[in-house]
Amino acid sequence: MKILFLHGLESSPNSYKVKMLEDAGHEVYAPSLPPNAWDRAVRIARMAVDGFKPDVVVGSSRGGAIAMVSAGTTPLILIAPAWKKYAPWATVSGRTTIIHSPEDDVVKFNDSVDLAHAFGAMLVEAGEDHRMNDQEATTAILDALTNA
Repeated sequence: MKILFLHGLESSPNSYKVKMLEDAGHEVYAPSLPPNAWDRAVRIARMAVDGFKPDVVVGSSRGGAIAMVSAGTTPLILIAPAWKKYAPWATVSGRTTIIHSPEDDVVKFNDSVDLAHAFGAMLVEAGEDHRMNDQEATTAILDALTNA
């Protein structure tokens, strides 16, 4: 599967999640998103969607918010998306899976509850914290890809 991965604010294209997706046999493109330039990060993501033509866009934290405003009609998997902070106007389709830990102390779990309820997205409770690098979170991400 072709995956566009949009990393979080304090992460990078070389994150654990990118390597995990590649190790699972997926073709992953993960552009570097500038941390202090929202408009530029969105432009980079939109260009990646247009050029790479992914089967799914996976966005983590701030990358989830960027995914929401740049993916067009491509299915989304949002990991602890920081949408209320960065893109409170953004919407998702019913083809969206949100994976979030109730124990997240960076992005409120209830933000994902609100997003799922407002737009009919699937919400999966998984993970130990915001990083979403534990086995439960990893399994949830890989499972979501099989349904994307």
